[in-house]
Amino acid sequence: MFLEIKQLSKSFQNDLIVDRLSLSLDQHRTLSILGKSGCGKTTLLKLIAGLETADQGSIRVNGEDMSGKTPAERKIVYLYQEDLLFPHLSVRGNIGFGLKLQKIPASDIKEQVDLMIQRLELQGQGDKMPHQLSGGQRQRVSFGRAIITNPRLLLLDEPFGSLDVGTRQRMQELFKELTALYGITSLFVTHDLKEAILMGDDIGLMKKGSLQVYPDKQDFLLDPGTGVRSEIEFWESLLKPNY
Repeated sequence: MFLEIKQLSKSFQNDLIVDRLSLSLDQHRTLSILGKSGCGKTTLLKLIAGLETADQGSIRVNGEDMSGKTPAERKIVYLYQEDLLFPHLSVRGNIGFGLKLQKIPASDIKEQVDLMIQRLELQGQGDKMPHQLSGGQRQRVSFGRAIITNPRLLLLDEPFGSLDVGTRQRMQELFKELTALYGITSLFVTHDLKEAILMGDDIGLMKKGSLQVYPDKQDFLLDPGTGVRSEIEFWESLLKPNY
């Protein structure tokens, strides 16, 4: 198992945010985590990334214990809803920033960045600065910067939540294409039911700090606690003719 979390807990003051949570995820798969605001989704990602310290429990990535490791040592990339691009760097500079830190030869960086720009459908935008881009374009750059370094685990925290419907749909498609192409293992956190179903190979529901990961999507769809059935019934009611 590539990612293994056992009995993970985290409290802030007297509030238990993550409650003895366990999960496992195979390599090259995406786990969608669906949950309402305040259920502990973001705290879980921060614990995995090393941005918060667990009160108890263990996190192992590819068999390696993450206890005591800094975020940089974990080689895990955390992608927020905000693009957090470097304002003083161009599209090309932002995408290639992680490769430059790895001291990869400049010619190789240029080749990889040019290819990523093409895959992100940002041809002709490479020399633009972040303030010259649309929200969707900035998020593409952020996504490309995350993937190009080939992180062993990618954590996505409502990454498309601020985008309009059309741009969000294209980013979802692009995410599926690039994670498959680069063999990325990821956790995709969202409060959107449809997005959770679309984005994950596996799917879990988080409530009050606890996570239930379903054996397959069919089990998720049939569980009345996920809200799928009620949403289907709502849309069916709208489609019924009024006589």
